[in-house]
Amino acid sequence: MGPGGLPFASAQQYTPGKKQQEGRKKLAKEIEISMRKQLLDIWYPRSVDSIYGGFLSNFSFDFQPTGIQYKMIVTQARHVWSNSVAARIYPNEKHFHDAAKQGFDFLKRVMWDQANGGFFTLVTREGKLKDSTHKTAYGNAFGIYACAAWYKTSGNTEALELAKKCFYWLEEKSHDKIHKGYYQDLSIEGKPLKRDENTPSTSSLGYKDQNSSIHLLEAFTELYEVWPDSLLRTRLEEMLLLVRDVQTSHRGNLILYFQPDWTPISFRDSSESIILTHKNLDHVSFGHDIETAYLLLEASHVLGWKKDDNTMRIAKKMVDHTINTSWDGKNGGFFDEGYYFKNKTGITIIKNSKNWWAQAEALNSLLIMADHFPHDRMQYFQKFKQQWQYIKTYIIDPVHGDWFEEGLDTRPERKTSLKGHIWKGTYHHLRSMSNCIKHLRN
Repeated sequence: MGPGGLPFASAQQYTPGKKQQEGRKKLAKEIEISMRKQLLDIWYPRSVDSIYGGFLSNFSFDFQPTGIQYKMIVTQARHVWSNSVAARIYPNEKHFHDAAKQGFDFLKRVMWDQANGGFFTLVTREGKLKDSTHKTAYGNAFGIYACAAWYKTSGNTEALELAKKCFYWLEEKSHDKIHKGYYQDLSIEGKPLKRDENTPSTSSLGYKDQNSSIHLLEAFTELYEVWPDSLLRTRLEEMLLLVRDVQTSHRGNLILYFQPDWTPISFRDSSESIILTHKNLDHVSFGHDIETAYLLLEASHVLGWKKDDNTMRIAKKMVDHTINTSWDGKNGGFFDEGYYFKNKTGITIIKNSKNWWAQAEALNSLLIMADHFPHDRMQYFQKFKQQWQYIKTYIIDPVHGDWFEEGLDTRPERKTSLKGHIWKGTYHHLRSMSNCIKHLRN
């Protein structure tokens, strides 16, 4: 069964035996205890900004508010999404509902640009505009994601209306009517920003990219569940096909950046030093690959594409490629970045850190593959259990709670790094854990 129960013709029929069911239920209980005590109870309601609204961003390793509390649309929206989901899982815990409600109010009142439309990228703690130069499709995608989730939880029609307003704003300002997809970088008014002769070669300005694309796919999926609009369906299908058939390479990894006409940005014919100088634009991002496998299947399910073996084939290929190229056979976990150098055999790991969000996304996708292909030679369920063990050993902080930003096996200094900042909240690991609990119990 696919996400939410969608059958795929290529999936193997599988019903766990009694012993396996008991083992799965035990795992589900263990993950839920961790999700509750080492994630949700650590962050909420502690991160709620009771003075200015929204959520505090920066927390020390022992989870004390610290430093300048800038508020970015991405993580403010993710906190709204997380609390909306938590309120559905634990409906008797009023503080999750209250946190999502006030967080949505902050999005609507402070982060939405009343003059030009679209969500601002960055504001101060008090809500004053910090970044007055540009907006992003990526940030606006998360605005939609949050509003749709809060509407699903609360029935608040203001949230649905803001999600729709943002969708139409992206349609007018960011969508490419000729080549399809969306421009990522936008002016404060919403005009796509273009490269010129002064743009550094290392800058992503003006390129289309996989990261905003997969999260637009994700946001449109969330919105379509509560608002099955015909134009939204067209754009959701468009993004699914672009990510699946254009942005995914023949190997099973995502190409990171493209010209507006979807010509890939590649430095593979350059020297190794030039490649590494430009690696932010051109490398294999294992976490995005294994996350996208799930996002593709989720979108296919919400669209109601029956027996969508093509999407399942690509999703499986992405997971298999990630396992075969980035799994650490010694300690477990997945490395962050690799590169296919022309003069070297196979892939080279160019960044051996293990980011918390990538480890979370891997856990989710491994279990999905295990349930679809229980007898596959990749042994997904075994890898899922090994991944959970890695997370418990090197990622989850048993003393202060939450997850370290990177695995301590390759980055021991992360033990005293920030637990929260404008790029680190709760959405990746909450989604992964809540999905895994649901799948294990089903």
